[in-house]
Amino acid sequence: MRRADRLFQIVQFLRSRRLTTAQWLAERLQVSVRTIYRDIQDLSLSGVPLEGEAGIGYVLRHPMDLPPLMFEREEIEALLAGVRMVKAWADPQLRQAAESALAKIHGVLPPPLRDELNRNQLLAPETRPLPLHWLGQVRQAIRQRHKLLIDYRDDSGESSRRCIRPLGLFFWGQVWTLCGWCELRNDFRNFRVDRVQTLLDSGETFATVAGQRLEDYLARHVCAEPLVPTYNS
Repeated sequence: MRRADRLFQIVQFLRSRRLTTAQWLAERLQVSVRTIYRDIQDLSLSGVPLEGEAGIGYVLRHPMDLPPLMFEREEIEALLAGVRMVKAWADPQLRQAAESALAKIHGVLPPPLRDELNRNQLLAPETRPLPLHWLGQVRQAIRQRHKLLIDYRDDSGESSRRCIRPLGLFFWGQVWTLCGWCELRNDFRNFRVDRVQTLLDSGETFATVAGQRLEDYLARHVCAEPLVPTYNS
């Protein structure tokens, strides 16, 4: 768990309990009591209204708003719109994560703002015209830098087998494309995810090579001119 997430969880626990000991927090968050003491001190120095002492426990002196409540109304709307788009257009794992994020946002909003945003009119209907079952595997391969073996059908209907080094996913409003370094063409290539016929994670890790990175692709294609979807053969 990241430290920022742990601090957030500590405040959440303190908001929901009358008295919370460092030992109880340490057990729930799976860290040492000494770590909790440091976290409590840092929270106090940052302005969280804590009261208590080591060995007895801690309470919040008065109700407080968590950092997400410091967002502007339009910032919250932007987050909600993004979450709803992910729910409509991403793979099941990201959709579940988006649902969890949405619940967290709602959970810390004050009632008036929560009621207003529940009536939010920024919607993203789930009318996906393409299969999304590869997206989760592709995201994991990008994160782990694993080569992918794919059977791909291009826009002319021709099929080919490729070994690619996946670099990034692009969403164009109607389709997802995978940008990668194609070992067959020895160059960058873009593949529409819905045209991938089969996909296998080879388990083979590829090295980051200058000239073959996502930033190299972006420097070549984005900085020179507006990026448009192209599907290479």
